[in-house]
Amino acid sequence: MAFWNKSDDEQRPEGSPMSISRRSDPVSPAGGSGDLLLGAGAEFEGKLTFAGTVRIDAKFKGTIVTNDVLVVGDSARIDADITCGTVIVYGEVNGNIRAKDAVELHAPAKVRGDVETPSFSLEKGVVFQGATSMPAAEKVSAPARAVAMPRGPSEPRPAPSVMPAP
Repeated sequence: MAFWNKSDDEQRPEGSPMSISRRSDPVSPAGGSGDLLLGAGAEFEGKLTFAGTVRIDAKFKGTIVTNDVLVVGDSARIDADITCGTVIVYGEVNGNIRAKDAVELHAPAKVRGDVETPSFSLEKGVVFQGATSMPAAEKVSAPARAVAMPRGPSEPRPAPSVMPAP
């Protein structure tokens, strides 16, 4: 693997194998920098944390943690426990997935592990070996209880129901 510094980059013409393309759009104030791709052919190991959307088409081993979106590409192999906001899988995941928003499994995905999420979709052609847990959504308010309202003197009372004798 070759290493280079800023002066090396300035000497290389655009489009050469070692050129770096820089984004000219500003970084959002929240600190998220948009989308990131970990391409096919690469191998990573460790803990991946990020903001924004990340697509992995590589091999990854370890743990993945974010509140945002993880896309597992169809050429990816992930051996990790995943904790994300939303997980969209086209490739292979070996490990447990815990998503606070949703998990989507699209063909030809292969998932071996347990999935915990409030929203789970599984497309025809997906291989899924594991258990699913879909926790109930948080209660917005306490359930309404029936309360007997006092009747005024002018309101008619319902007639008692009488069952005929057998």
